[in-house]
Amino acid sequence: MNQDTFSIALPTGRMQAPVLELLRDAGIAVEVGPRGYRPRIGLQGFTAKLLKPQNIARMLANGTRDLGFTGADWIAELACDCVEVLDTGLEPVRLVAAAPQALLCEGALPRRRLRVASEFERLTLAWIQKRAIDASFVRSFGTTEVLPPEDADVIVDLVSTGATLRANGLVPLDEVLASSTRLYASRAAMQDATKRARIEEVTLLLRSVLDARQRVMLELNVASDQLEAVLEGLPSMREPTIAHLAHGAGFAVRAAVPRSQLPHLLVELKRRGGSDLVVTPLSQIVA
Repeated sequence: MNQDTFSIALPTGRMQAPVLELLRDAGIAVEVGPRGYRPRIGLQGFTAKLLKPQNIARMLANGTRDLGFTGADWIAELACDCVEVLDTGLEPVRLVAAAPQALLCEGALPRRRLRVASEFERLTLAWIQKRAIDASFVRSFGTTEVLPPEDADVIVDLVSTGATLRANGLVPLDEVLASSTRLYASRAAMQDATKRARIEEVTLLLRSVLDARQRVMLELNVASDQLEAVLEGLPSMREPTIAHLAHGAGFAVRAAVPRSQLPHLLVELKRRGGSDLVVTPLSQIVA
């Protein structure tokens, strides 16, 4: 690999679409061919490669990739020594231990030797040891949830909503790890001043999109004598922007507010004297 270039690994599978959308929203175009694994990426000096998330974890640890998106679960499972630079919060999942309801005795596992199946051997063995369970490990290669009760007693698997567990008659017993799609850098890249600077630039662009997804721009008009009441009820990143309306009709106020608070804010600010309230989506925020 040319030492003057920067390499970034993009995930295949369920992580791919959200990661590509995040990059594109940050103004970083990615062109993926129907069969190619080396997409073109709109970052000057960067080359990209599509890899399975578990392979990305290993390549980062080996230093053959400077940057890569993968799950925190694979970084932990493979004990990869790399640097987390951004938790995107995308594709949140939990690694949980689960078992058939019929196996449990008053909600607990029976005191006998059990078979625990998982794709995550290291994390599962650590969980077995931590819980002092008498168990043997069964390696799974996907669709782990279908193994009980004939081929395993307990599974340790990734879940998002838990619907798959319920569909297979399984109940969660314990959370082993919380995970999401994250951006990691190799140790070598972070120790290189030039590469570290480029990594920080990319991280800023991506974080600007993630921050913008959590907020909207709220604009409103308010009479002079009700301005303070509106400002008291208006959250903002620092201070809201205030401008005089024409002909002394009051003030125009605008602020980037948390999206989650919007239903409450619209009602409350209207009650405090706000009028002509307008909500606008945001694409990027750089604080």
